[in-house]
Amino acid sequence: MAASVLLGSADNTGLSFTVGGSGGGGGAGNVLIGNNNGLGPAGPAPWNRSLDRALDEASATGCLNLSGRKLKEFPRSAANHDLTDTTRADLSRNRLSELPLEVCLFVSLESLNLYQNCLRSLPDSLLNLQALTYLNLSRNQLPVLPVVVCSLPLKVLIACNNKLVSLPEELGQLRHLTELDVSCNEIQTLPSQVGQLEALRDLNIRRNHLVRLPPELAELPLVRLDFSCNKVTSIPVCYRRLTQLQTIVLDNNPLQTPPAQICIKGKVHIFKYLNLEASKTTPDLPDYDRRPLPFNSWCDLITHSHIIKHHLKPRSSQRTSLLKGFYCEANRKC
Repeated sequence: MAASVLLGSADNTGLSFTVGGSGGGGGAGNVLIGNNNGLGPAGPAPWNRSLDRALDEASATGCLNLSGRKLKEFPRSAANHDLTDTTRADLSRNRLSELPLEVCLFVSLESLNLYQNCLRSLPDSLLNLQALTYLNLSRNQLPVLPVVVCSLPLKVLIACNNKLVSLPEELGQLRHLTELDVSCNEIQTLPSQVGQLEALRDLNIRRNHLVRLPPELAELPLVRLDFSCNKVTSIPVCYRRLTQLQTIVLDNNPLQTPPAQICIKGKVHIFKYLNLEASKTTPDLPDYDRRPLPFNSWCDLITHSHIIKHHLKPRSSQRTSLLKGFYCEANRKC
């Protein structure tokens, strides 16, 4: 008796095998071997049905989710669906070596997730996406951040775990950017134009090859700064002006100023150190940074005079003498 073995195709349920035989009186028989959940020979590939369903949903909702489908190119069947009003596209965890041009035609797109693909570059046609505010390029193979990215109205840019060695000067054009993550790359310096990111609140430059921090960062409204796992030896004194900073992560750096015993105590002690350093006479600090008395002295003077007038209630001549004493002490002109 002859037997034939048919190898089924792989799908979401696993591999299926069918053994067929022919013989006298027995007729032909099929036996399912493998995992097909006991449903018999498979029909149309489930992932095809799933893909069509995803495209249908995108046409109806404006949210395209093609994550984790091992795609090497944009599905050709997408041409049968109206995706022009797509606002969110998730193409993460695929095998795309380049951004499909079809995506660059989604002029209403606000969010684009390209996490964990094989991208080495981005097309100039990305410029068409003038509604894009969120772009995730993490875990790709980008050697540079394409300049075209800097012409988009981005609020969030995530480009960690690539092969970036630098950032373009045009980065400063991203005036609406609130979050920038370029951690886990090979960046050696940050361009001074980073100081033009006037809306930036969260900066992650962790695990790069940075030796120094640009002083221009002191002009930003940063709430969180992570420069851990670099080669930074000092925190610029001007960083004391980061008054909105709530979190600073700086471990695994060969920091010398502030010294390690200061850094391990946390942000408050770091900023006390920076303020103390700023009070020293150094040629690169303006006069107002070297004044021995802060501006609050005038507030203190007003407070003291209020206490004297309303609580101590001295005679007029005593009050005048006391106020004169406070004034002289504040201005050091006695």
